[in-house]
Amino acid sequence: LNTPTRLTSTLSGERVVSVSVGAFHSLALTGSGSVWSWGSGGSGRLGHGDTQDQLLPKEIEAFAGRRVIAVSAGAHSLALTADGAVWSWGGCGGMLGHGDQQSQLLPKEVEALAGRRVIAVSAGGTHSVALSADGALWSWGNGTFGKLGHGDEQHQLLPKKVEALAGRRVSSVSAGFTHSFAVTGDGAVFSWGQGERGCLGHGEDLSNQLLPKKIEAWAPCPRRHAC
Repeated sequence: LNTPTRLTSTLSGERVVSVSVGAFHSLALTGSGSVWSWGSGGSGRLGHGDTQDQLLPKEIEAFAGRRVIAVSAGAHSLALTADGAVWSWGGCGGMLGHGDQQSQLLPKEVEALAGRRVIAVSAGGTHSVALSADGALWSWGNGTFGKLGHGDEQHQLLPKKVEALAGRRVSSVSAGFTHSFAVTGDGAVFSWGQGERGCLGHGEDLSNQLLPKKIEAWAPCPRRHAC
């Protein structure tokens, strides 16, 4: 398609409030809190209990009776329900946060985060990040290039707190294919992971960053009115 084209499916007449595009699939969240998916069903990333492709949006029945407030699609899928629980499905290699490397054909709650109210999630290519209500950042999955922010390249099968940002209140997070970003409450932006081609925003420093590093180009001006 060369121009924006409205979906032929009406999603049963429901109003869509947000969408997320993954590597091979898409997710949509409606105003009623239901989740719809379509595209490639490989590894169960569509959440319908199988690996079939879907050419039209199809509601994920596993969320019936639950209100989803956010979704994120990467190589896998994440959802956040109104009670602050995180659900994941699809992918493999530990990116789902269930303590193993198995794929999930249906959404499964990330039990390691139970009891913590999560307010945002982001699915990357092979890793995931989550933001809890206390401003703490958690990451898990493939640690290559340091994209988990733990100071090494180790894989994490369960969510692990990014200690380098302890003492700072994170307000927004985003996971890319090989790197990650976070915004803190004071407006500072941090990046980590693969630095190739300058994707981390640190100028001439193209090295990988194993820990979150502040992007100085956005450092707050000490004399804002004089800048």
